[in-house]
Amino acid sequence: MNQYLRSVLAPFLGSLRDLAPIVLVIGFFQAVVVRQPLPEVSAILSGAVLVVLGLTLFIRGLEMGLFPLGESMARAFARKGSAFWLFTFAFALGFGTTVAEPALVAVADKAAETVATAGVIADTDVARAEYALVLRYVVALAVGSAVLLGVLRILKGWPLHYLVITGYALVLALTSIAPESIIGIAYDAGGVTTSTITVPLVTALGVGLASSIEGRNPVLDGFGIIAFASVMPILFVLAYGVVL
Repeated sequence: MNQYLRSVLAPFLGSLRDLAPIVLVIGFFQAVVVRQPLPEVSAILSGAVLVVLGLTLFIRGLEMGLFPLGESMARAFARKGSAFWLFTFAFALGFGTTVAEPALVAVADKAAETVATAGVIADTDVARAEYALVLRYVVALAVGSAVLLGVLRILKGWPLHYLVITGYALVLALTSIAPESIIGIAYDAGGVTTSTITVPLVTALGVGLASSIEGRNPVLDGFGIIAFASVMPILFVLAYGVVL
């Protein structure tokens, strides 16, 4: 019974520890700088409790489900020996997780609302919905391509830093010719894609694949795909703006 309680309480206490710095920073500035009472204290406390519970359950879910799933799928495709199906799975995984990424949905909707207000697109519900949907698909294509490239790098043993440097060099080049209205959105797209759904599955895929291939080190070769998933959306959205 004591062991069971420890297994339940340990993730909860870990979430409290992780969130403590945020609470301390907000509390310090509220008490020392703002010097005003918190509005709706009960709602804030209730929300904080839900955040801790949600984070605890989320992390536990990753450990129980998503990480093992990604690793087992990678090992299965490595044993199968079919590069076509491995690349197809890698692209589909990156595309599917990104389309469902809550952070990307929120940013795409806000971007559509902002560009409509600025007069870049028509200020109608249909135009905003189309803009947000196309933006999500462009970013999803980028992440799918990034995961595919990351898998290819693991198979070929290419150095990670050369690919990352080349990617950001292309980003700088496209930034100089892209429309100003798309630049900020493109750079934000590189951050929101590496969030709650995409990162665990993609990381597990890379580690599982590297551990299944002779001569590959899971630490050296298994990580790094997320770097591509950060830079490729910037490239794709900038290119999308240039083409349009």
